[in-house]
Amino acid sequence: MNKQAIIADQAPAAVGPYSHAYLVGETLYVSGQLGLIPETGELVAGIVSQTKRALENLDIVLNHVSFTRKNIVKTTIFLADMADFATVNEIYADFFKDQSEYPARSCVEVAALPKAALFEIEVIAVK
Repeated sequence: MNKQAIIADQAPAAVGPYSHAYLVGETLYVSGQLGLIPETGELVAGIVSQTKRALENLDIVLNHVSFTRKNIVKTTIFLADMADFATVNEIYADFFKDQSEYPARSCVEVAALPKAALFEIEVIAVK
């Protein structure tokens, strides 16, 4: 099996002992992305800003290995508060607006996220 750890130098540094992603054959498994500013590792404020920044960070990781949003087949979203579901859905829909179909998705509320984040997203993408 051909597998490769991916560290995207333009993305925020991992907040723990993990890689940004793992490429296994033609499948990319992307670790959870938070709304962190890449240069500082600081979390932006608010659900809207965190969601948009996390999706921008996701793009950075995807682009690092020549993948795009169109390669995403599955997303998992973690929310600190399910009351943010509608807001996140609007931003998420806009993120995928250039596609005719959305990826498969799960969305769950969790007790806490790293750095007290409000939003986290992980994805699986296939070439």
